[in-house]
Parts: sequence; C-alpha cells; structure tokens
Amino acid sequence: MPVLLAALTLAFTACGGGGTDAPTHPQPEPSGGAGVILGGGGGGSRSTGAAGTGFDLQHVFTDDAAWAAISSVRYLPMYRDPAPKAKPNFVFDTRNPFGKNSPFLVEDAKRINGKTWLQLLLPIRPNGRAAWVRESEVRLVPREDRVVVDLSKRMLWHYRDGKLVDSFEVGVGTPSTPTGTGTFYIYLRVPQADPNGPYGILAYGLSGFSPVISDWPGGGRMAMHGTPFESNKGEAVSHGCVRVYNADLKTMRDLALGTPVIIRP
Repeated sequence: MPVLLAALTLAFTACGGGGTDAPTHPQPEPSGGAGVILGGGGGGSRSTGAAGTGFDLQHVFTDDAAWAAISSVRYLPMYRDPAPKAKPNFVFDTRNPFGKNSPFLVEDAKRINGKTWLQLLLPIRPNGRAAWVRESEVRLVPREDRVVVDLSKRMLWHYRDGKLVDSFEVGVGTPSTPTGTGTFYIYLRVPQADPNGPYGILAYGLSGFSPVISDWPGGGRMAMHGTPFESNKGEAVSHGCVRVYNADLKTMRDLALGTPVIIRP
C-alpha cells in the first residue's frame, strides 16, 4: 500500500527579501485544543464533547465553524471514497517536520451504516486534494479562528466564531510568482528568533503550495508570515507568501494548527 508523505523543510516559498533562508531557531508547537472523541456507534448526527462543543454532520465547515482532525497514529489509512467495507487506498504519514501528528482540516462528513466518515484536506500537491478517513481513527478539535485573504484587495480578515476580530493590508505574490488561491489551513507554526529577519516574528506554513514554484526547499509550500517592513502592506512583493506586518501579526500569533486560511483571487 503506498505511503504519502507531506515532507518539507522549514524553508517556505517566500519570502522576505527574496531569499530562501530557513527560519531561525524554530520551536515546535503543540496542536492544542481539547479533543472531541466521537464514538463509532449511536444514531444521532451530532456528537458532543468537551466544554459543550459539538460536531454536527450538517455544519462541518461553515463561516462560523470548523474542525481539525488529529490522527491517533503516525500512518493514517485513507480512502478515496467512504463505504462500509472499503479498504484503504493509501496510508498518509501525518508527522510534520517537528515530529508532531499535524492536524488536518475537515471539509465534509458522512454517516454510513451508523459509522462516521470524515473528508480531510491534505497538505500535499495538488492543492485541494482530499481523502476520507474513519472518524474512529482521529481526534476532532474545534477551530474557532478563520483567516480570509483577498488578493485583489491585498487585505486579510481574521474572524473568531464568525465575528471579525481584525483586518489588515498585507503583501501578496507578484504577477510572476502569485499567491495560490483556495481553501488551506495552518500546517506548521514556526516562531522566529529575529523579528527583523525575512519571516518577521512568526511564520505559519500553510497546507498549500505555490502554483508556479516547485523546486525550492520545501517544494514551494506557501506561508503566511511576518515582515519588519511596513512598506510591504498592500503591495505585490512576495514569491507567493502572504506577508503580514509584524505589528499586525501579533494579534494572530496564537492561531492553532488546522486553522482555516481561505485565499480568494
């Protein structure tokens, strides 16, 4: 059975000053969040968990609700389609470069013969690739935050529980090295030792990749990261990453892995 790897180095497609230097002294971060563990049985479409939260099959990924799934094993069996007697089409190596089982964003869910299946967005090429897993093999955690980036407006909006928290002008990709569009999520969190470096105070590695760069370290993985240069705000200046001025990024420095990042044209 094939094993898919989400391998990358800590160098993103980026980024500051046009360089390809890796972030300095990265510190791994736990995925965080209190888990909601769903049982395989039961007749309802809703499973409740810690702190009164609940996973609703009818509202898996909405404007004010999102869920991340954390595998209980390193090599997670995955399926192209959910079915009661389905056999895995491949297994996915869920470990990120920090040795953690990185969360996946849950895109959809189905209940078949009393068992819940989850469709997970994968942090590999091509962008938007997804696969199904049995819910009994993952732990679900709610994600209250959501980031929306509009490339034409060069704006970023940060929402929590569906309510706007902040909005900023940001730097985006140039016409020759554009920022990819679609639904992504935070795959890595890499704090920076030098706030004046190319990644500012913090770099969030995303689940998606540059549409034009593939031969850089990391395979052209996109990032949302800081910058010490206020002049980057509202400009097309990067190799595909979203550059957030350090002072603005401070309000988003604690986003959890698996947080949705939606990038619009």
